[in-house]
Amino acid sequence: MQLNHNKQLINLISVSITSTIRQVMQTIDKGGLGFALLIENETEKFVGVVTDGDIRRALLQGYGLESNISTIPRPESKTGHITISSEQITSLFSEPVRVIPLLDDAGKVADLALFDKRVRLPVAEPSLGEKELSYVTECVLTGWVSSAGKFVTRFEEMFAEFCNTKYAIATSNGTTALHLAVLALDIGVGDEVIVPTLSFIATANAVTYTGAKPVFVDSEWETWNIDPNLIEQAITPKTKAIIPVHLYGHPANMDLILDIAKRHNLAVIEDAAEAHGAKYKGHPVGGIGEIGVFSFYGNKIITTGEGGMVVTNDSEIAKKIRILRGHGMSSERRYWHPVLGYNYRMTNLQAALGVGQMERIDEILAAKKRIAQSYNKALADIDWIELPPQSFWSENVFWLYSIILQENSQFTRDELSEYLSEQGIETRPLFPCIHNQPIYNSNQFLPVAELLSQQGLSLPSYITITDKHLSFVISTIKKMDK
Repeated sequence: MQLNHNKQLINLISVSITSTIRQVMQTIDKGGLGFALLIENETEKFVGVVTDGDIRRALLQGYGLESNISTIPRPESKTGHITISSEQITSLFSEPVRVIPLLDDAGKVADLALFDKRVRLPVAEPSLGEKELSYVTECVLTGWVSSAGKFVTRFEEMFAEFCNTKYAIATSNGTTALHLAVLALDIGVGDEVIVPTLSFIATANAVTYTGAKPVFVDSEWETWNIDPNLIEQAITPKTKAIIPVHLYGHPANMDLILDIAKRHNLAVIEDAAEAHGAKYKGHPVGGIGEIGVFSFYGNKIITTGEGGMVVTNDSEIAKKIRILRGHGMSSERRYWHPVLGYNYRMTNLQAALGVGQMERIDEILAAKKRIAQSYNKALADIDWIELPPQSFWSENVFWLYSIILQENSQFTRDELSEYLSEQGIETRPLFPCIHNQPIYNSNQFLPVAELLSQQGLSLPSYITITDKHLSFVISTIKKMDK
């Protein structure tokens, strides 16, 4: 919503109710807003709004350019008093109503509230600053724009330190990082890997790329992550690994998962694509299992546009991933390819963005925490909303601030989403369960994950959201509570 306090503009788009269609069209054209304000001749009181669409429909119905504007059909205009609040103004907007004249005590137009479709509060967006621009510019000016360059090495070193791991290998995106992690464990045709069904589909696809089979397990309500109590019954002689996902920034229950993996001689790959900086019992996620994987897509906590990272403390795994990442080329002999490899390298341009983002990581994580705390405090008293998980043993980084609609809600998740969208607030449903996706359709019934998926909704939580916009999202949600 935009308020326009320009009296000159109001005068420019105002036209007498006795004007012809031709004269009103000329006024609309001068204003450039797609509508004109109709006023009485003597009193200058507001009569109504007429849009270019109203005129177009009138002409199609047979009205002529010299027809009086007062005779053409048009919807009744909505108005507000100049003193009403922004929340009251917002409630007056709808799909056909994009302008609200604000009237003074004399009934004259004193201000305009305009609904600008371009002004929307997104769920997520990257925050890029001067450092990122400077480092990317350096790449362009020096010509180091491909997969060789100092920023790739620097980014890997910074991220390894951030995760408290010995090694970090940058990749072209989070999915290729997952694929490399599975390949590095020699998983392939005939093998099985246990994954949560509530995750982005890349978690399962990376397993499928190798010829192995993803085996889907339900979630636990407390963390939204894979339920450790259900993992063991999914293990077969073909099982080679478990991929817990730290969903939406909350760590999975790693001690229980690691204990199961150890007893069954299974590897653990942490899918931390959404959890940069999250901690499990004080330990950064990603470095707890054999391998950790991160994504730097544009909506992630930090971004390189597209990009990923594999972290590990195992030197042999790190070496193997580097070879697989670079076409399978030997590290000792150039253009010699002992294994089938892939071109999964990160560019120096991407890494330059990553370095700039890592230099601001503390600031970014603090902003995520502040936003989550504001939402938690404001929404805690709404009985049909369940707040995102925060186990006492974990540190959630709230990649996307997501809520669950309780069963006692009088409306559905999708109805809330549609209502918020009408007010210019973007939302996003939680991931659909992978086992129900057409390419996997396993005919399983995994009730907790399915309910979370059906009832979960992510709200705007980009780090540059202002307190004013945050309050607007909250107050709009609370209107549904009435």
